[in-house]
Amino acid sequence: MNYNLLISNLTNPTLLFFVLGIVAVTVKSDLEIPGSISKFISLYLLFSIGFKGGQELAHSGLNKEILITLSLCIAFAALVPLYTFFILKRKLSIENAGAIAATYGSVSAVTFVTATLFLENNKVPFGGHMVAAMALMEAPAIIIGVMLMRHYGGESSKGSFKSLLHESLTNGSVLMITGSLIIGIISDAKGAEGIKPFTTDIFKGFLAIFLLEMGMVAARRFAAFRNYGWFVSIFSIVVPIVNGMLAIAVTHYFPIAAGNRLLIAILASSASYIAVPAAMKQAAPNADPGLYVPMALGLTFPFNITFGMPLYWMLIQCF
Repeated sequence: MNYNLLISNLTNPTLLFFVLGIVAVTVKSDLEIPGSISKFISLYLLFSIGFKGGQELAHSGLNKEILITLSLCIAFAALVPLYTFFILKRKLSIENAGAIAATYGSVSAVTFVTATLFLENNKVPFGGHMVAAMALMEAPAIIIGVMLMRHYGGESSKGSFKSLLHESLTNGSVLMITGSLIIGIISDAKGAEGIKPFTTDIFKGFLAIFLLEMGMVAARRFAAFRNYGWFVSIFSIVVPIVNGMLAIAVTHYFPIAAGNRLLIAILASSASYIAVPAAMKQAAPNADPGLYVPMALGLTFPFNITFGMPLYWMLIQCF
């Protein structure tokens, strides 16, 4: 691995705030981000990346690369929950297997945002259509995960397909990023320039504060799934690596820019800890959020933003 790239990533100020959050919990500090502020920052990040992505998409239009990219991302969102479910159900209940499969088939918006910052710091261009790809990957994984639970006898899977689809598409994070993307597409360039200080200039600062809180949350929840044994810990690291490397291998055979290939790998390897838990409350109430949320947030998320991105970028440059 390129150790200079790894060190540069690990010493990025935004990631160091994530480490500070872990340290704060470890030393039992009273440092705290109020819940209302955290929710606002989360919505701001989704709004900002959605709007900027819409503007980029409006300027670039649809072309062959964009259509291929969107198709591949939807395919990954469907494939990951399918294969992971059959691995997971050998060790876990049907409900937990389905919830975790949906979690790893879906995506993490914050991991995506951190990856775009990684590319910007390394002066690597990427397309605004990748925001649309991220938005499209939320619902399919949730729906497939729940359908697998129902098919294999998960008694806790409740609600109609229509209600599940509604929950998936109207989840706050999905609606915010999708709506912002559409607004970015239809907004005129002069109007968009007027809010650029809000959408762009303060973005990194808000991301740093958000990652500070994510570090604290991850540290608090890390111990929550110890009772499930080493299997879930190994799964939380190995499966993202497999998914990321699979994405890199597949995109190698298509005319997709390097920056976009990294973002596809990050989307394929990330795990949702916002949209999926909200959907699973309704669809699979007996699935244990003390298992699938810490897996995504306590292990997969830190791995991807520290070691995953440099690893995937190195592989993309080699292949």
